[in-house]
Amino acid sequence: MSGSTQRLNVAPTITMMGVVKARLVGATKGHQLLKKKSDALTMQFRQILKRIVETKESMGDTMKASAFSLTEAKYAAGDNIKYVVFENVDKATIKVRARQDNVAGVKLPKFEHFSEAGETKNDLTGLGRGGHQVQLSRSAFMKSIEILVELASLQTSFLTLDEAIKTTNRRVNALENVVKPKLENTITYIRGELDELEREEFFRLKKVQAYKKKEVDKQLAKNKAHMELGLERPISSQAEPAQDEDLLF
Repeated sequence: MSGSTQRLNVAPTITMMGVVKARLVGATKGHQLLKKKSDALTMQFRQILKRIVETKESMGDTMKASAFSLTEAKYAAGDNIKYVVFENVDKATIKVRARQDNVAGVKLPKFEHFSEAGETKNDLTGLGRGGHQVQLSRSAFMKSIEILVELASLQTSFLTLDEAIKTTNRRVNALENVVKPKLENTITYIRGELDELEREEFFRLKKVQAYKKKEVDKQLAKNKAHMELGLERPISSQAEPAQDEDLLF
């Protein structure tokens, strides 16, 4: 596509040629860097997708084991165990904090779980009856929470990477299909105009040289004619006195 709409509207000069070439070099480097960034993000995207699938599979087994352990705890400690647990809960023992990971210039949110040290009232829950099953159920649900936090982190990173990859691919396509062809067409246009100006200048110089040569030839012919005329006049002036002498005799 080499129409006028597919190039920049610039003056065809050598200076502008250098400017457009510099822009083309910058666009080429930018395209290469964005392409590498897109490849890195895509690789990370696939790794996160694989980890999401594995985490969801393990989450199903963990949640099933947690539900089964809760049933065992209710059976061992009685149905009233949940009210006892609610009464003993003052604050959360597992908390979540957020940080950011940098992947090819894209900041991905990362969630981490942590537990506050110290004895809690839940450690004594079920002391009279079914305490062991209650602690097993608590451990199972804590593991489920850890997996849920990890899954939330992975899914958030997955969505962030998806948007970043779409934006990067749009930029790569714009540079590859719009910016670079337009700059290349502009360089071709400027080069063609400069070549045309050079041909016109060469033709003009040839015409000027031909005109000057013609004028020089005319001047040389004129000078030669003057010289020949100047040589003929002295000869004719010497011949006239001889004729006069013949008349006297």
